[in-house]
Amino acid sequence: MMNPQCFNLPHCQELHDSSSSTASWFFNRPQIVIAEPPIFTIKEPEITSQAEENFTLYPYNLVRRRGADGRIPVRTLDRGASSSAAEPTGYPGGPYDTSLLVKYEHHVARHIWFGEERGPKKELKVAGHGLKLTSRVPLALPPQMESWVSRSGLASLQRTSLNKIDTNLVSAFVERWHLETSSFHMPFGEMSITLDDVACLLHLPIRGIFWSPQGVTEELAVELVVDYLGVSQGQAQSHVRSCRGSYYKLEWLYDIFVHHRAASSWAYATRAYLLMLVGSTIFADKTFTLVEARYLLLFRDLDGCSGYSWGAAALVTLYRYLGDASMYSCKQLGGYPTLLQCWIHEYFPTVGKRGENWNPAGNCGLPRAI
Repeated sequence: MMNPQCFNLPHCQELHDSSSSTASWFFNRPQIVIAEPPIFTIKEPEITSQAEENFTLYPYNLVRRRGADGRIPVRTLDRGASSSAAEPTGYPGGPYDTSLLVKYEHHVARHIWFGEERGPKKELKVAGHGLKLTSRVPLALPPQMESWVSRSGLASLQRTSLNKIDTNLVSAFVERWHLETSSFHMPFGEMSITLDDVACLLHLPIRGIFWSPQGVTEELAVELVVDYLGVSQGQAQSHVRSCRGSYYKLEWLYDIFVHHRAASSWAYATRAYLLMLVGSTIFADKTFTLVEARYLLLFRDLDGCSGYSWGAAALVTLYRYLGDASMYSCKQLGGYPTLLQCWIHEYFPTVGKRGENWNPAGNCGLPRAI
């Protein structure tokens, strides 16, 4: 067999057709041999301390070895550097550099790695309000109210809530959410819910004024409900006191809506209805029965509430509650779980089940969450 490291001289075709003497010359021709590359030997560093036994230095590569407890031990960046320049310690199954994920110590994933669940029920407590809205949202609103609700940009929320939330599926994704990056850390990279997702799934406006109302006191909560919902002073004080804070009960707001609708007080009825609607969906509280009184400020002007970016407000609220729920000490998830679950179904169609009645072809032009 010919040496693969040899370069043959030219005229190969002529050599094949030549005489035996020429063929003899062919096999005895001069050869150009490629020299083997030089071999460089790198001396392994001497181990000078017990801490450095966990590190093995190779050319151009540093292999980090974890200790028996799963942590990466502290090691200085330079042999002559002081201990103040030490690398941060890592976590088993998690980041070895915690300079970005500064709250990973309290993250639920860290505890799950050691077999510590949130409680007897491993999944989060999640409420979708879908069944309640089915009974509270009428099939048709009075024309006077329908005009305000349609222009507000919130009409789609009347039909988008799921009747049943897959708490195991939602909990699994919450365990991958990180507050510092506002994203899910998946095995293949990071993913997050975007404003475009909110617009496609819920048909909420994502352009407009982004205004988050400031917190209100109990006294102001009473004044707001008297001025904008037509409730008596005594009834408002009693209700706010029973909520133990600046909150309104969703069931109470529904009763106010029914009362004013029957009395043809359309402005009061519309405000109560819209506040109950957002309190059951995009602004859902972790108590699952209350809504913050400050959101009533958004509906003071029923003709002007159409200028708000409701999609951005829904996304910010969900981000905030996802950050809370990713901590080991949290047991409930607030915000709009329908948005999260429908987003999971969109990007991971083989995970979980949408619903027997979901038909994207038949829902053309409607929110994909329907």
